[in-house]
Amino acid sequence: MTADIVFRGGLVADGTGRSVFAADVAVTGDKIVAVTEPGAARGVRIVDIDGLVVAPGFVDMHSHSDLAVLTDPLHEAKVMQGVTLEVIGQDGLAYAPVSSETLAQLRVQLAGWHGDPESADWSWRTVGEFLDRVDAVTPVNVAYLVPHGNVRLLVMGDSDQPPSSGELAEMKQIVEDGLAEGAFGMSTGLTYVPAAFAETNELIELCRSVATSGGFFSPHHRNYGAEIFAGYQECIDIAEASDVALHFAHAHVNFPRNDGKARELLDMIDVAVGKGIDVTFDTYPYTAGATYLHALMPSWTLKAGVDAMREFLSDATTRSRILRELEIDGSDGHHGMPVEWHTIFLSGASTEGFGAFSGSSVTEIAAILGRPPGDMYLDIVEAEGFGASCIVDIGNEANVRTIMTHASHTAGSDGILVGRRPHPRGWGTFPRYLAKYVRELGVLSLEECVKHFTSNATHRLGISDRGVLSLGTRADLVCFSPTDVQDRATMESPRTSPAGIPYVMINGEFAVEEGRRTASSSGRALRSHDERLVPGALHKDKYRGDSV
Repeated sequence: MTADIVFRGGLVADGTGRSVFAADVAVTGDKIVAVTEPGAARGVRIVDIDGLVVAPGFVDMHSHSDLAVLTDPLHEAKVMQGVTLEVIGQDGLAYAPVSSETLAQLRVQLAGWHGDPESADWSWRTVGEFLDRVDAVTPVNVAYLVPHGNVRLLVMGDSDQPPSSGELAEMKQIVEDGLAEGAFGMSTGLTYVPAAFAETNELIELCRSVATSGGFFSPHHRNYGAEIFAGYQECIDIAEASDVALHFAHAHVNFPRNDGKARELLDMIDVAVGKGIDVTFDTYPYTAGATYLHALMPSWTLKAGVDAMREFLSDATTRSRILRELEIDGSDGHHGMPVEWHTIFLSGASTEGFGAFSGSSVTEIAAILGRPPGDMYLDIVEAEGFGASCIVDIGNEANVRTIMTHASHTAGSDGILVGRRPHPRGWGTFPRYLAKYVRELGVLSLEECVKHFTSNATHRLGISDRGVLSLGTRADLVCFSPTDVQDRATMESPRTSPAGIPYVMINGEFAVEEGRRTASSSGRALRSHDERLVPGALHKDKYRGDSV
């Protein structure tokens, strides 16, 4: 048989964690048709990859590309990194399912994460309709999670009360509908309104529906600071009570008070796995996080929308209360920790006046404009509403390194792609792992790192034909130089593509060829009911795949 394309001369990291080996990789259409002895495969086109490693395409398990995959046909931020599949619908807030009213509200609330592009056609309402829209245009493969906050908004609006039995039944049905239409699980964001108002029992009941539908639960848990381990434990308890597979979003251990405590989290996960709970997680290889600027505010100020929040800020007594929560007591929006304003950097703003300060800390902006830092922050939030984004430098490098070594680890960029100075993780996560933590520091072996990027992720999703490079799997491939791969995105120049990734293939088409982005837009919106091998269970049924 003569294949369409043969990659020759490289080393294969097949995604299973086995040692790299020399082989030809042959592709016909969108399938891998041979992984065979060097020089044995015949092809219409031979691509010389001498000195490169060929691996399955990388999976971004925590992405905020929900609108980028609709409006940016090149999507270089992810494609140039070798990302061929992204998991969107994260942190309990996204764009489906919606009503006309909740979509309008979410477009405002999420502008700091995604922008609010007029070029998007906003006519979808259900998860299935959204996936149809994505499928028609996306440059990368996409998997979707039903956002818990969307479901709560549809049934309960901004209420901070527990649902009635009827409301809970309606929420369960919406979750089940979303999974039936192709979602892979449910996300939540327990520091974000309205999901922050959900009690544990509500989440257990919703997760029972997720488990019955074969999906997984991906929480941004309640607290990454003062009560961090209680936040993680609540989610483990939810998984145990509901029998749902659990995938922690951005499983970092943050703030100076938690320096050196990453092992406690990993021990908790190991104990849970030992009890039969299926637990995985993702992280990004940076100490700083990112979110929308108003996320730091106490949740009670946000539940009625942007106009009500501005009214709170315009009242001297209420403003003083907010400042006390932010600076002394610890706002729930900042994980119960008093804000240190020099750690909060404005990364994007909707107004020209504050936009000019993108990249500066709140402390620096306050010094320039002659305001106390806390008041400066509130001034920006009042002026920007929900349109500003920020970088929050609250992490710990030792914790980052410890967490990535766990066998259940996957990679997620958590990349916010809007704003003048967005976090560089949106452009640099995957090459940074390979350059810094594999080549320079040896925290992970190359084979381990590729496994975390690929089969660990696809097995969590329950996908059988991606994530492992073997006969019959989809031709999602990345070729990189182990000696030259390098992230080049920085805080100062975040929108910079990496070096050392000359070839990326998505569903059998070159998305990157000889280091340049092609015009190909060959991604798909994956549906769980079409793709799933088994319902979750990385630990219960390890998928290895066949190589040569």
